Amino acid sequence: MADDLVARLDACTAVIRKKAPGFTPKLGIILGSGLGAFADSLERAVSIDYRELPDFPVSSVHGHAGRLVLGHRGEVPVVAMQGRVHFYEGYQPWQVAFPARVLGRLGIKHLTVTNAAGGINLGFKVGDLMAITDHLNLAGFNPLIGKNADELGPRFPDMSHAYDPASLEVLRGAAKAEGVQLREGVYASLSGPSYETPAEIRMLRTLGGDAVGMSTVPEVIVASHMGIKVTGISCITNLAAGIGKNALNHEEVSEVANRVTQTFQKLIGRFLADVATKF
Repeated sequence: MADDLVARLDACTAVIRKKAPGFTPKLGIILGSGLGAFADSLERAVSIDYRELPDFPVSSVHGHAGRLVLGHRGEVPVVAMQGRVHFYEGYQPWQVAFPARVLGRLGIKHLTVTNAAGGINLGFKVGDLMAITDHLNLAGFNPLIGKNADELGPRFPDMSHAYDPASLEVLRGAAKAEGVQLREGVYASLSGPSYETPAEIRMLRTLGGDAVGMSTVPEVIVASHMGIKVTGISCITNLAAGIGKNALNHEEVSEVANRVTQTFQKLIGRFLADVATKF
């Protein structure tokens, strides 16, 4: 798959460059459940449906529009993914991570990953935004398993700083400048699609998890593999099992994400402008 993967990536990026000639993004952003509206704020934008791109997986989940948007935030060229796919949809690990690799092949220097997550930390409340400081990969797979594509990165990539400390400092500054309360914590990734049991949430809290979800980690792993700096942001859209009183459902996730979209866009807009100066 390693040699074939590079060929697939090149074929996909060739189609994107044909649809957006001369465009080389500096920053990439993956927008999770209910958070896709930010891409609509990009200027001079070209929008491409995932279905138009070879090997680009298409999400089946409500709240993931399934479009690649290439445009500018001010003078900064940005490529945004409105939605992602997940392992639980039946995709193979390499397919789940394929879009993040495509962004890397397009030339991004920094990737922002966002998601909707359940709050494990008892100090968190619904609607909080959390900067991801580290993660727990408990999904049962790793997108780098198999023959390594040396052209993309090393066989054994270091994950000590999977979430770039310098970019985290920029995010903290952006939150302070915009008056946005920013939590920080560890994101735990499970495969889904069932929500976690109360016992599993107690386990994750014991392990050091502050929020839990079903995405993001595969993208972070391959971005790190390719030498791309990463920043992660979770929107706490519900309290995890055993903490909140209500049954968990995806409609609540989307509703909360939509409710905080203005705050989220304000933070992301300032952060991208500030972090762009670092690359």
